[in-house]
Amino acid sequence: MSDASTYTLPKLPYAYNALEPAISEQIMELHHSRHHQTYVNNLNAALKALVTASKNNDVPAQIALQPAIKFSGGGHINHSLFWQNLAPSSSEDAQPTSAPKLVATIERTWGSVLDFQKAFNAALLGIQGSGWGWLVKFENEGRLGIVTTKDQDPVVGKGEVPILGVDMWEHAYYLQYLNGKAAYVENIWKVINWGTAERRFTGGQHDTWEMLKQASL
Repeated sequence: MSDASTYTLPKLPYAYNALEPAISEQIMELHHSRHHQTYVNNLNAALKALVTASKNNDVPAQIALQPAIKFSGGGHINHSLFWQNLAPSSSEDAQPTSAPKLVATIERTWGSVLDFQKAFNAALLGIQGSGWGWLVKFENEGRLGIVTTKDQDPVVGKGEVPILGVDMWEHAYYLQYLNGKAAYVENIWKVINWGTAERRFTGGQHDTWEMLKQASL
């Protein structure tokens, strides 16, 4: 196994205060510069240890490192996707009209964007503990679906394209909304980047990962 790649914290495409009042500047700064940075640091450390274990033919150590790689790597992937699927409410990308092909498929699947949002919100509020809610395109089946993942598990199944995701860990909302998860879930739709969602929807899984690589994933 060659030396491990070193991952870095991607820069945000907007200022920390750009998503207010839906998401506060304080939350965005802590979430990005502290929480996401920790996932990056821990991922790099785990991958470096994996290289050493592999060079030493230490199979037990390689196996023991897998949970840390999954958790920290998933945290890095999920947050990198999350930052990209948010946009200031005043931007054109924050309007569903920026995603005509995706919206047309949403309407065929759920009846309307509003009905989709209600179903998505119900899935988010149904998460027990920490996790994520995702709108996923299943390429092999030609359909959209709402999926929840536990902790930092990412959407990486064959042919699964994460169109948009919402972080339901407490650090994503608690400083602003306290235990009012429903208010956070309602307000985040004001800053969803429909333009990014459209690009992910019209592309494939490979295209989504390429977008992330460009953001230093």
